[in-house]
Amino acid sequence: MQKTSSRLLALLSLLQTHRDWSGEDLAGRLDVTSRTVRRDIDRLRGLGYPITTVKGPAGGYRLEAGTRMPPLLFDDGQVVALAVALQTAATGTAVAEDAARALATLRQVMPSHLRHRIDLLRATAVRPPAAGDTPEVDPQVLMELSRVIHARQELRLDHTPGSGPGASAGVPRRVQPHHLVTWRHRWYLVAWDLDRDDWRTFRVDRVRPRTPAGPRFTPRELPGGDVSTFITGRFRGNDGTTTDWPCRGEVVLHLPAADVAPFVQDGIVEELGPRRCRLILGSWSWTGLATALGHFDTDLEVVGPPQLATAFADLAARYARAAGPGTGPPP
Repeated sequence: MQKTSSRLLALLSLLQTHRDWSGEDLAGRLDVTSRTVRRDIDRLRGLGYPITTVKGPAGGYRLEAGTRMPPLLFDDGQVVALAVALQTAATGTAVAEDAARALATLRQVMPSHLRHRIDLLRATAVRPPAAGDTPEVDPQVLMELSRVIHARQELRLDHTPGSGPGASAGVPRRVQPHHLVTWRHRWYLVAWDLDRDDWRTFRVDRVRPRTPAGPRFTPRELPGGDVSTFITGRFRGNDGTTTDWPCRGEVVLHLPAADVAPFVQDGIVEELGPRRCRLILGSWSWTGLATALGHFDTDLEVVGPPQLATAFADLAARYARAAGPGTGPPP
């Protein structure tokens, strides 16, 4: 028979993985009597775990949500996952400092073998260059938006279209909130706008929810079928607007993908080898796209379309004329 302490941990683990357990099932899993299960349940209640008794022919137990945080039980994989998530907590919100303190608290109570694994892990979320200032988001607003999304309740909110001295006051909106997402280190609410009868994305730092929330609704299907497809389809411009690039081309750069990716905000980088990668990028003009690709200062191959190759040829001729006669490349 297991010792009392290890048996309590095993019992708690079972209660956390299943909503309802009968006393007989728990006794069978732990290889103890039903009376022992009842005593162990009382001990867990004394430690602060809100375990209720389920009525029924066989009776049973359920671990409920409580009013305070009792001791938690995680396996090794869950601990590592928590540490990774806390280390890479999204910047631009007021919870970044709380995440760092939570990770320090978690590390203090880790077994030595897990602490060693976490100490070897140094994951950092790096913001791309020129990404602009990341506005802070009120965590209470995030929690309220998460609550109405989960409850499938309509929401009244004030949305400020812009920021700065010339920004207008908040505009009242009625929406059916569907998803809370991050894109380029900013938080967005994806919602069906009831007043405009269309899908909209709202920057959360410009949203102020009103209370109380509205009636429940049946969620609509997002265009594209999932939130990832919807968001990547919406945000295609460098400024985060919904405008698609009129010119999009594909090249092979003679650089490692890891050296290119940090400088690409709205493109696709695919590794082809140790020092070659494929880059798909967009711009407002073919000349502008060719110029942007020249910023990588490396040899490249144009995959397509032909307009991009023509733009490179035009730029080459223009630069040759600017250099003047007798200033060509050395033999």
